[in-house]
Amino acid sequence: MDIKVKIDELRKQIEYHSNRYYNEDNPEISDYEFDMLMQELKRLEKEHPEYMTETSPTQRVGGAAKREAGVLVAHNVPMLSLQDVFSKEEVIKFVEEMQQQLVDPEFVVEYKIDGLSMALRYEKGELQLALTRGDGVNYGEDVTANAKVIKDVKKKLKDTPEYLEIRGEVYMKNADFDAVNERQELLGKKTFANPRNCAAGTLRQLDSAVTKERKLSMFVFNIQQVRGISFETHTEGYEYLKKQGIPVIADYKVCKTPEDVWNAIEAIGENRGKLPYDIDGAVVKINRYSDREQLGATSKVPRWAVAYKYPPEEKESVLKEIELSVGRTGRITPTAVFEPVRLCGTSVSRATLHNQDFLDELEIGIGDTIVVYKSGEIIPKIKMVNKDKRPADWVKFQIPDVCPACGERTVRDRDTADIKCTNANCPAQLERHIINFVGRDAMDIKGFGTVYIEELVRKGYISSVADIFDLKNHRDTLIEEGIIGKEKNTDKLLEAIEKSKANDAYKLLTGLGIPNVGKAAARTIMRKMQNIDVLMQASAEELQEVDDIGEVSAECIRRFFTDEKNQEQIKRLKDAGLNMECLEKVSEDQRFAGLTFVITGTLPNMDRKEAAALIEQFGGKVTGSVSKKTNYLLAGENAGSKLTKAKDLGIQIISEEELLQMTK
Repeated sequence: MDIKVKIDELRKQIEYHSNRYYNEDNPEISDYEFDMLMQELKRLEKEHPEYMTETSPTQRVGGAAKREAGVLVAHNVPMLSLQDVFSKEEVIKFVEEMQQQLVDPEFVVEYKIDGLSMALRYEKGELQLALTRGDGVNYGEDVTANAKVIKDVKKKLKDTPEYLEIRGEVYMKNADFDAVNERQELLGKKTFANPRNCAAGTLRQLDSAVTKERKLSMFVFNIQQVRGISFETHTEGYEYLKKQGIPVIADYKVCKTPEDVWNAIEAIGENRGKLPYDIDGAVVKINRYSDREQLGATSKVPRWAVAYKYPPEEKESVLKEIELSVGRTGRITPTAVFEPVRLCGTSVSRATLHNQDFLDELEIGIGDTIVVYKSGEIIPKIKMVNKDKRPADWVKFQIPDVCPACGERTVRDRDTADIKCTNANCPAQLERHIINFVGRDAMDIKGFGTVYIEELVRKGYISSVADIFDLKNHRDTLIEEGIIGKEKNTDKLLEAIEKSKANDAYKLLTGLGIPNVGKAAARTIMRKMQNIDVLMQASAEELQEVDDIGEVSAECIRRFFTDEKNQEQIKRLKDAGLNMECLEKVSEDQRFAGLTFVITGTLPNMDRKEAAALIEQFGGKVTGSVSKKTNYLLAGENAGSKLTKAKDLGIQIISEEELLQMTK
């Protein structure tokens, strides 16, 4: 690959993942994977300085400051990031360089807490302001109200220095994180991927009561600025802060030699799994403030500190069993159940084993000792089997030739690794089909939980999606048996079922579970066909005239609607009063036909759904990612990496006002 092309591609990847991490608190890759991308970019830019630009992610700090969380505040002292190092050799090199530049320097080695930075400003001993890192150089977000409900944040100091600004890391203890996720599950809400994401989202909450409830913690790791008192060293500053009741990074060690520094890093690494919170590295920093001033900083990092990043965390566990689940299409998926281990802030005890090919590749069996890690620090995965610890009675696991749910025979799809149940009436398939039908992307029947579905299928109330709309005929029996709950809960669900009958027909089409017909395809199809009856009669050729419907999808649709059982089901749904019409207004004016839009950022007056509906009304197509096929990027505030990519590709960027002008 051409070097410039490779550099440009790396920059785009880093911009995208940086935005996911800093601005969306929803990373897709692990810190280690991100660090490796950044290291590669730094290496290429160093080797090819002619391609260096001021806008390169290697020249910037942090993310963008978000306005929705609070007022933007200018930084008095930049909240810079640290230079990352990944080997003993790099650590030794840093220490030796410091020894060459300074007179008898001291080094402090301490934990690098996995959280997000916050600065606290005190005047005359009173907390005046708390702000996030934001872009690290110019602005951060005012989060004072939320900071005041964090127990580790002192609102009033014992002493009253003229001015004190300190910087620390806001984080969540593992136990507090687990409690938050348990509550999210009870409320039926999305759980957080890891403590760092939860802490970041919680600190930016607009309701400080939520912040208080989730029990954030904070360690202070630096004195940013001080007037009215002075300190000669970092550790002297720590001792002062301790006397004020301010928690500082625990168990720091002062070192003089490269060997001492490396030993301290290794000691932290060995203790990593015993801590009640997550760390993602060790920080090595110069102790004397006068030495720090002499060294100064680049535009991105201080020259007097580095952060050593430990390799991705892996742990051994013992495989207790392999569960087999049957999906909506009959596909059988094996899942490993193992002794719980803690990885990246969460306790994990399950991981997918995908299919028989993956099982064969691992050569795995019950009782095996397995090595578990988290992909992107989110998804538990099995890396390998430690065959040296294999039990004497070991047997390689094989997916059986009968369905675990119904006992009917299974077959392997030709040219795939999928093993499927052949029974169309398999209860496990039915349950998942119903779950899909009532889900948010389909009929969106509120309160129709998985537990209810399983019980209603098991007791014979539901054997097809059409039976859902007959449940009202069994109201008294359902209340008597308590399947859904008492009278109030039962009536609430039955009311939600009735309400769903008025849904746009594309939601019904989505819920039918036709292969290759998801929510987006269903909407496009119904805009074209307008009515389910018309769709049922459409030929494969007519279906392929719909945008993004190819030969395979058209054949899946035809096969579904020519099946007599499915035809009977549609008739029952129609007789039950379900809407079969497309409700979305499609303008005869198709001025955007053939044009593709991407929407990003926060628009001034419309939300993204409204903007997408307007574009689609005039025949335009809205997609989620920027590519060479994109014609327009509709950008609002905090547009992030999509805006950068659009600029790089020369795509026309428009505002909400310009879109409205285009539709007049």
